[in-house]
Amino acid sequence: MSSVSPFHGLSAFPPTPADIHGRVDTQALCGLLERLCDAGVASIGLLGSTGIYAYLTREERLRAVKAAVECVSGRVPILVGVGALRTDHARDLARDAASAGADALLLAPVSYTPLTQEEAYEHFLAVTKAAKLPLCIYNNPGTTHFTFSRDLLQRLSDIETIRAVKMPLPADGDLRGELAALREKTNLAIGYSGDWGAGEALLSGADAWYSVVAGLLPRTALALAKAAISGNGDETHRLGGLLQPLWETFKAFGSIRVIYMLVEHLSLGRAELPRPLMPLAPADRQRAIDAVRPLIALEHQSLL
Repeated sequence: MSSVSPFHGLSAFPPTPADIHGRVDTQALCGLLERLCDAGVASIGLLGSTGIYAYLTREERLRAVKAAVECVSGRVPILVGVGALRTDHARDLARDAASAGADALLLAPVSYTPLTQEEAYEHFLAVTKAAKLPLCIYNNPGTTHFTFSRDLLQRLSDIETIRAVKMPLPADGDLRGELAALREKTNLAIGYSGDWGAGEALLSGADAWYSVVAGLLPRTALALAKAAISGNGDETHRLGGLLQPLWETFKAFGSIRVIYMLVEHLSLGRAELPRPLMPLAPADRQRAIDAVRPLIALEHQSLL
């Protein structure tokens, strides 16, 4: 267990290497996590969307958490995704993560039948009662098709162990306005996903960047995060410009498809996309490789 807050700074979300049957390669996972620890990220987001949590069995998710906790050994706090369709399953996953030594939980309102605001509230409340770890609300409407009202976020922030929210980028681009509105209603640490807007989010005063690209390119992402947190807009925009071609492939093909292809391209292990997800077509694969090529040398520099 780490004593550092998992809800501030750069949180790196690595892929979860697994075979076509969903069996997690814990050795390859540890190799990815070592790179994140060595780079000095603020936290690790294990079993997020990039970590294919929704496609893994409870047993494999627990194996991944146990392996990660053993590998990281308290060097960096580990935030574990525990989303599931059923509340009782999410409660079980939260207990598993807590017993395995996770530092915090990440919970999305996964559903088939769209949830009401009250159903989401009761779901989160039940999970917080199952495990007393600090919890981050995973607001991911593009995947879950559920939108948190600000009133719901306020109610959830009154639950003692709910400490943070992972937000999508605002549709109107008004980061400062959204941050002000959320801080007026809640006491949550506010972080953003959507890598291409993270620099602006941090420059605007967000507490955290929950990053896909940091799962594979942690030093580059960390350099951008540090520049933005320090208020260095010029350096933030310079590094963002270097990353923009890669982020464009995320938008075009879905970040999960790009990241899982790059795991093998960068010789970091073998990671199969869970079916029905399919690998990139050859031309799309080449576009992603061309986008990441200039970043590899940058990643390997000892000082950024």
